[in-house]
Amino acid sequence: MKRNPKVKVQNPRFKERIEKVLGGQHFMNLIGFKLTDISPGVTSGFMDLTQDYRQQKGLAHGGIIATIADITTGFAAYTVVPEDNHVVTGELKISYLNPGLGTQLRCEGWVLKQGRKVNFCEAEVWDIRPEGEVLIAKASATMVTIFPGELDIK
Repeated sequence: MKRNPKVKVQNPRFKERIEKVLGGQHFMNLIGFKLTDISPGVTSGFMDLTQDYRQQKGLAHGGIIATIADITTGFAAYTVVPEDNHVVTGELKISYLNPGLGTQLRCEGWVLKQGRKVNFCEAEVWDIRPEGEVLIAKASATMVTIFPGELDIK
C-alpha cells in the first residue's frame, strides 16, 4: 500500500466520518464497490467485475475503471481535510495500461501531495485473475477542498 509520510491528518476521526459518509454513497453501492482500507491519506477497495461492467469481448469498461479510481482518490483526500470540509474532483486523468479480463477489480488511491485547497492524488487499478493481479490503469487526480460556507452542503 502506498503511503505518504508527509500527510497530515486534520481530523482525528476521519475513519469514523468516512464510514458514516459511505452509507449515503448510493452509486458506490449500486456498482458494488467496497472500501476495504481507510488509512491516513490512503484508501483501497474492490468490486466484482460482473457482465454489467464489461464491454465488447468481455473487457472491463473504461468508465468503471475511472469511477473506482475517482472514488479511492476522493476518499484518500477526504482522510486529510478538516472535519467541516468536503472534497470534490477537480480533475481526473486515467492511463489504461492493460485490458481488464479478471473476476474482480482492486483499486488503491493515495494523497501524493497535500495542500490547503487541493490535494494531488494517484491511484492504481488492478485486475484480479486466477494467475494473479495485473495492473490495468493508473490515475492522477486533483481533489478540491470545499470550505464551510462555500456551498450549502448538509
